Amino acid sequence: MREMRKLKNSLAALTFALASLAASLPARADAIDGAWCSPDGKHLKITGRKITTPGGALLDGDYSRHAFSYVAPASEPGGGDTIYMQLMNETTALVRQGTPVAQPITWKRCEATS
Repeated sequence: MREMRKLKNSLAALTFALASLAASLPARADAIDGAWCSPDGKHLKITGRKITTPGGALLDGDYSRHAFSYVAPASEPGGGDTIYMQLMNETTALVRQGTPVAQPITWKRCEATS
């Protein structure tokens, strides 16, 4: 009986230690990389500094883990404007055209299709 109580206490202590360790580790941050869809059916894809724009152009942009900006190609709507994206959470980004304080449009991660 005494051995069983010792084992239970040891397991409880181990469980507590593991839970404390897990709580102290930094959470995996979200990243803006991936495929994004606008409410009006546009799509774009970000992979590091590269973006495939809604018009299909492959460009370099200004990348940080939670934000991205690029200059829209002349051949696309808003050509010459800077497009600013800010990650809000894992599935939502705010997109502004022309200035970082313009009225945002909410884009969502595109759902995978099979």
